[in-house]
Amino acid sequence: MLITAASSSAGLAAIETVKAQQAIAIATTRERDKREELLAAGADHVIVTEEEDLVARVKAITNGAGARLIFDPIAGPLLEKLAEPAAQGAMIIEYGWLSLGPTRFPVVPALTKALNIRGYWLTETVYNPEKFARAKKYVYDRIKGGHFRPRIAKTFRFEDVVEAYQYLESNQQIGKVVLTVGE
Repeated sequence: MLITAASSSAGLAAIETVKAQQAIAIATTRERDKREELLAAGADHVIVTEEEDLVARVKAITNGAGARLIFDPIAGPLLEKLAEPAAQGAMIIEYGWLSLGPTRFPVVPALTKALNIRGYWLTETVYNPEKFARAKKYVYDRIKGGHFRPRIAKTFRFEDVVEAYQYLESNQQIGKVVLTVGE
């Protein structure tokens, strides 16, 4: 599984999920300083996109087969690039739109590789009682089993919300930034 923006809390959870399923996690990050922490979080491979060719590295890691599952919160022009190292019949899950740039549908790779490109929004699980119960059980079982360990990058007092926001904008965090209310 290829996980873009892997240092986010969703990316870290995806790494843990992939490892709990005994699969291979390929994480991406823009900057080298997050590489070691992503490896420590369980990623089997880390691609530093500011320094490495994403498509070539995924193809090398997968011996040319490509990634069978891609989990991406960025979209925009990246979607077309992600279609290139996708395996035949792969699924690309878009769960965000961080890019804000135009997101073009990669028609040729989608057709020639029979790609499944789908959007995901948490409400499709939360508003379905059966799905939500299964999802909670899955998460709770893996927390109890030690496979899932929520990660907090830094905690700020509510009064320091501006500093917290500046920290988020700096892109230094790996995991969640938490605001505390009260004492």
